[in-house]
Parts: sequence; structure tokens; C-alpha cells
Amino acid sequence: MGLEPSATEVDVLVAGAGPSGLMLAIELGRRGIRVLVVDEKASTAVNPQANATQARTMEHYRRLGFSEDVRKLGLPVDHPTDIAYFTRLTEREIARFSLPSSGQSGEVVRKLRGSWSAAELPHRVSQKYVEVILRREAEACDTVTVRFLNRLTQFTDHGDHVEAVVEGVETGEKQVIRSRFLVGADGGRSPVREALGFVYEGEGERQREMMGGHMLAVYLRAPDFFDIMPHPKAWMYWTFNRQRRSWLAAVDGRQDFAFHTQIRPGEIEGEVTAEIAKEMFYQALGKRIDVEVLSFGMWTAGFALVANRLRKGNVFISGDAAHLFTPAGGLGYNTAIEDSVNLAWKLAEAIRGQAGPALLDSYEAERRKLAIRNTGFARALADSMGLYFAPAEIEDDSPAGEEARRAAGEYFNGHTRAEFNIPGITFGGRYDGSPVIPDDPAPIPLDEPSSYVPTAKPGGRPPHVWLSDGRSIFDVFGKEWTLLRLGPAAPEADGFLAAARVAGLDLEIVTLDDQEIRDIYEADLVLIRPDQIVAWRGESDENAAQVLAFVNGFAETLPIKAVGDGAGEDREAACR
Repeated sequence: MGLEPSATEVDVLVAGAGPSGLMLAIELGRRGIRVLVVDEKASTAVNPQANATQARTMEHYRRLGFSEDVRKLGLPVDHPTDIAYFTRLTEREIARFSLPSSGQSGEVVRKLRGSWSAAELPHRVSQKYVEVILRREAEACDTVTVRFLNRLTQFTDHGDHVEAVVEGVETGEKQVIRSRFLVGADGGRSPVREALGFVYEGEGERQREMMGGHMLAVYLRAPDFFDIMPHPKAWMYWTFNRQRRSWLAAVDGRQDFAFHTQIRPGEIEGEVTAEIAKEMFYQALGKRIDVEVLSFGMWTAGFALVANRLRKGNVFISGDAAHLFTPAGGLGYNTAIEDSVNLAWKLAEAIRGQAGPALLDSYEAERRKLAIRNTGFARALADSMGLYFAPAEIEDDSPAGEEARRAAGEYFNGHTRAEFNIPGITFGGRYDGSPVIPDDPAPIPLDEPSSYVPTAKPGGRPPHVWLSDGRSIFDVFGKEWTLLRLGPAAPEADGFLAAARVAGLDLEIVTLDDQEIRDIYEADLVLIRPDQIVAWRGESDENAAQVLAFVNGFAETLPIKAVGDGAGEDREAACR
């Protein structure tokens, strides 16, 4: 494929305008990088899709300045975000895990310490709402263009650039795009992944009583739902009986819901219809009310798959293209967001000539390991729910029925805490072994879903603390690199400032003379990456140049030097 005179040139071409692709565009656009995002869909998501934004994702949205906009979306501010279990929704409640409403989150988060010390709490909101914000923020950057109804049809990596063809879905018009990098954020059936010859590895479809095999997703409107419900409101409603296993997520807290139910082998013959979908909802509800089916479709649960590679030359994959989850714990969408947070600053540094060869290699080394970890956690949660069977007497009005419901309630109370009280999964992901993370003698904390041990050992999320002025420590980090000077005896950081100037890096020095914070971080100087991961810690800036060289992917013994065209070029982001 030869370059045509009319080819459009950008820095990064992104295939896919879901959460991963849009987040990548935001991160790159804020750095002044020219980005084109294409997607064959007509718009952002119209169905609810993912239902929960984890606390770490909310911290990234906070860093970018729109976490409050996201928190206003979805349920009313006073709507509980409980998870509740029933035999049928209008019949017996058997378990409930109570969680605060979004209106309570600001007060609650400031009282939490230990494993749940965070700048943000999780937010229960459908992905369809979040994507609107992500698109808005991406298109607010002058260097970002988002084109729906356009698909990537072919590409060739020429070593110093990628040439691709983008085709209009409705017009058939073709355009050649020349970019420095291509990122396939194009979903579980990713054409980019397939063209690269990458394959999923892990566990394929697995049949379970719930969350395994064929599932039916129904987006429905039921204006009378809350009027006929005899139980307190919740965010997620599960049914547990011999006839119908399902869950129902409140989308807007008024009338719209996302209903998902397990389809047993042989249960449906022929095509699924809206009437079949409605009948299955009635089985879960235990009553018949006015329901409008807005959309429906089959999907398959039980996957725990990760691509064998995430990068080849100048082409990368992220999001569902890189990993496919069973949606337990909300890990798929949130892992996709972190992919983009990790990749964007590395691409930007490479485009500016500030990245050594190991920096781009570190994307696969860091994120593939986390994807394997997270799909494993999601699989275990799906097993916990889906391999627990409803006893025959679960709905009986008898002593045996009472005992069955008591035992199920006890089990689900334990399961729900395991699925929704997961600070270890949320905050505990680490990049130990990455080519740009230095060794540190501190032990690696145990990786447990329900427990997170804050540590400033390089390779993980910085420990969170609230400062004396009421701000989160994350709020004082710089937009790119940050060097924390901690404690009353912290050394000066002139060596890091000088080395950063030579390397063309944006480094902000933040001085916090609080001894307690210094004790938590266990070092006088702590270097924080642009993705808010601890890059290094130490007691002096004597080897500042070597430290910055290492964490930016240059050989440890090499001096920092500009690489490639436009090295050190200062691009001002223009995002409105």
C-alpha cells in the first residue's frame, strides 16, 4: 500500500470508540498529540453495557477533571446502591449488601482509612452514560477527531509509520491515514488483533448455573417497577430460584433497567423475541406489569481470555481486544480504562522523542500481567455465583424452605462482600518485573481481593492520604511526572529538575513536610509516573539522571539523550 498524496497524517490512529479508545484519545489529546478515532458504530453505546465504575477509574477521572460529572450520571443522588437477592423480585428477599448513594460518597470517602483510603469511591453508572462524557472530553481537544460510521479496513506497519485505510460505513468512501502508531481498541472480535496474528489464551466459554454459557441481555422500561416492589430500593437485584437465575440493574433509578438472565441448554428453540424476553423478566419479577423492551440480544458468559501479545512494532491492542472477561466485579471496562492510562503517556513520550526502547515494551509487560490477574479474579467471582445451585425447596412456605433461604442468604452475603468489597483488586494491581520499574528491597504485598496494603514500593498505586488542607494527595500531583519531597528533612531536588530539563520532561516538585506521610511512603524522595504509579523512591537526587533514564526506557547506564525527530518538542494541549 503506497502513501497517497491525499493521505491524512496523525500521530495516533485509534480503532474503536468505546471506553478504552476514548480514554486513550483524552489522555493523548491533553498532551497535544494528534489523534484520529474511528468506529463503525453510529454513536457511543445505546445499551447500558457495564454497570460499575471502580474507585481507581474514578480517581483517573478525577485527575482529568470530570469525576464529578460522571458521578452525577445514572441513579438519582439519593438512590441506594445496595445489592439485594430475592427468590423472585416481588417475593422473598434473602440477602442484602448496603452501600451508600452517590450523594453520600463525598462524606463517606473522607472517613475511610486503610485498604479503602481513596480519593474517590466507586460509582454505579451504566457505561452508556459514561461514554457520552468520554466522547465530550475527547472532542474538547483540538488535536482529537472522533469519527463514527468509519471503519479501519487494512493497515501496514512500515517501521517508522503505519499506513491504514479507513472506510465510511454508509458512503464506502476510503481514506488513507498515516500515523506513527495504531491502537486497536476494537472489541472482543478485534480485526486489529486478528491481523497481527495474536490469539486469546485462557479459559473459553464455561457452562454454569449462572454467569456461564448463553445469556440474554434485555434493556427494558418498566415505569411501575418501584411502585409494586415490596422491598427497599437497590441498585442491583438478583433472583435465585429453580426456574430463573438473573440479575437486574437499575439504570436511571426511575424506569429503565438492564436485565440479564441465564439461558439453560435447550431452553430456547429458534430465535429469541421481545415477547420471550418479557416472559423471562416476569418469571424473575413474580408479577406481570407493563414493560417495554427497548432492545435485547444474546451474549456468552464464562470467558477469561487474554491475548498472547499486546504489541507488534508500532501497533498495539487494548480493552476487549486485549482481554475478554466474564462481567463479575465490573473488571472488564475498568481494566480497559487502565490500559489506556498506561499506554497514552508512553506513546506521547515516544512521539516527542523522550522514550527509550524499553518504555513501549513495558506496556505489554505491565498490562498483560494485570489482565491475566483480573480475568482470573473475575472467573473466581463468576464461579462463586454460578456454581451455587438453588435448592428445590427455596420458594417453599415450609421449615425446609425457611432453612434453604437462610442458608442461601448467608452464602450470598459472603459472596457479595467478596465481589463488591474488593480494594485489593481495585488498588492492588502492580507492575513488578516491568523493564521500567526498578528493584526495591521491600516485600511485594500479598495480592488478595478483599485486602489492599498501601505501599510506595515502585510499581504500584501511591498510598492515598488526605492532606491537612482537605485535598487528596493525588490532587497535588503534576500533570506528568511528579517528585515528592516528603518529611521535614527532605533533601533538595535540583538534580532531578536539571535532569528533567535535559530530557525534556515535565517534572513538578511537590514538597510535603508531614512526617506521617513520609513514614507511609518510607522515603524522602518518591517519583510518580504520569499514570500515577510509583516509579522510584530514594533518599537523594545524586543519581537523578540515571533514574530518569531508567524509568523512561533507556539502558540504565546510558545518559539521557533526545531520540528521533521532534525530540523534546513542547506541544501545548488545546482542550476546551
